[in-house]
Amino acid sequence: MRVEQPFSEAGRPIPRRTPTSAPFLDGAREGKLRLQRCPRDGFFFYPRPRCPVCLGDDWTWQEASGRGRVYSYTVDRVGLDPTQRERLPLVVAIVELEEGPRMTSNVIGCAPEDVQVGMAVEATFEDLGPETLVLFQPSA
Repeated sequence: MRVEQPFSEAGRPIPRRTPTSAPFLDGAREGKLRLQRCPRDGFFFYPRPRCPVCLGDDWTWQEASGRGRVYSYTVDRVGLDPTQRERLPLVVAIVELEEGPRMTSNVIGCAPEDVQVGMAVEATFEDLGPETLVLFQPSA
């Protein structure tokens, strides 16, 4: 069975809300980066029902700082996803958060050629209507 990707009114793909991802998406709507935290193994990302290290289910949702550093990145200049073409060039980055986990997102607010591995970034949020995306921008 194929599940269709939801889209915003502007045609942009939006995250699929599930019972597991809802607290993350609700936090983004409030302008907060919320992550799951295992009492034994610490923070983890992406939202999932069990800790990826110990497989425990006694984690809690906690607010993270939203600060991190670019761990790796690429620049999409072609736009294979037609819904993203108007945003090109698009920096797709893996951000290592201060709390430890890494998350994939976009870096905005600077020219793609200014993005560097190790660059300090902070979370920012983009309202797409039904959901809010967590993006990153350069920080001081």
